[in-house]
Amino acid sequence: MERFVLHWGEMGTRWGVNRSVSQVHALLYLSPQPLHAEDISETLSLARSNVSNSLKELQGWGLIKISHVIGDRRDHFVALKDVQEMFNLVVEERRKREIDPTLTLLRDLAIEAESDSKVDPEVKQRINDMLEFLEIMTRWYDKIRKLPNKTIMNLVKLGDTIVKLTKLGR
Repeated sequence: MERFVLHWGEMGTRWGVNRSVSQVHALLYLSPQPLHAEDISETLSLARSNVSNSLKELQGWGLIKISHVIGDRRDHFVALKDVQEMFNLVVEERRKREIDPTLTLLRDLAIEAESDSKVDPEVKQRINDMLEFLEIMTRWYDKIRKLPNKTIMNLVKLGDTIVKLTKLGR
């Protein structure tokens, strides 16, 4: 458990997420029972304020929820245990924070570049290529995301077969 928590914290920093947030998430994900902030703080040797901020961020992503324990007035926390649903939430949040603003910018740039004769045609083309790619991928993602998780996993597994078939056709 300790190795996973440490590794998840390290991976979090590579994904642009605070190490403490990632470690709190890992601990709650692995924990068989809900934990309160003091337990988390003590287990991870983190300041209580750091744990509190981490819990708020994780709640904002929808990765953890408050749980109540009979006989204890404190808030306890549980992490989403469904790995695929956790993945879906992270992808959705990253899309909101990264892809959607980039699409908005690229659309604006494409319009501006089209009406500005000083913009090099190659620059216009690269902006349009990037815009087209991201629009195609987000449309594809939107369609796939509407499918049930089980169907998505079957499609992912089917991908290996498709790759093998395309290699045979070469």
